[in-house]
Amino acid sequence: MGLTQSIRLSLGAALCLLPVFAFAHPGHDESGLMAGVAHPLSGMDHLLAMFAVGLWAAQQAGKARLMLPLTFVAGMLLGGLLGFEGFAIAHLETGIAASVLAFGLLVAVAARPPVALALAITGLFGLAHGIAHGMEFPQMSSPAAYAVGFLIATSALHAAGFALARGLPMRAAALVRALGLVSAGAGITLLAG
Repeated sequence: MGLTQSIRLSLGAALCLLPVFAFAHPGHDESGLMAGVAHPLSGMDHLLAMFAVGLWAAQQAGKARLMLPLTFVAGMLLGGLLGFEGFAIAHLETGIAASVLAFGLLVAVAARPPVALALAITGLFGLAHGIAHGMEFPQMSSPAAYAVGFLIATSALHAAGFALARGLPMRAAALVRALGLVSAGAGITLLAG
């Protein structure tokens, strides 16, 4: 897949998701499917972390390419269930900001740690993202629909990052690394704030 085709694919995926922004502001169903889809797209910390997981997965070889996004989604789902049951951890927002920094750095250096370590990192951060949102579920009128929407948007962000990174020619790998640095910089800003 060439650079132009990859950019078109990524832009096409992004354009398909644009209508959800109309539902991201108060006054609409704030706990249903569309709210769940909109949340990862409207929160910079979630958007950057989830997009970076896709970028990082694309930099991997073999089964890790698929396992990293699946592990994040599974960790987030488990975290959502734990949060729904009242499980909380200290400094959760700091952990989420740290995920933006960590995934950004991993992409920037094109890290290829052992698969077990990569999955542990990804699963842990997915768990943190899930707990944060699971704690909100009891206050919603339709938490299951929100969770499904959140999982759909998360998967789409993973896929967009993956498609962009895999579609670029090898000489453009520096662009993917630069995107990692941007994410890492945002993570530092989030941690400082």
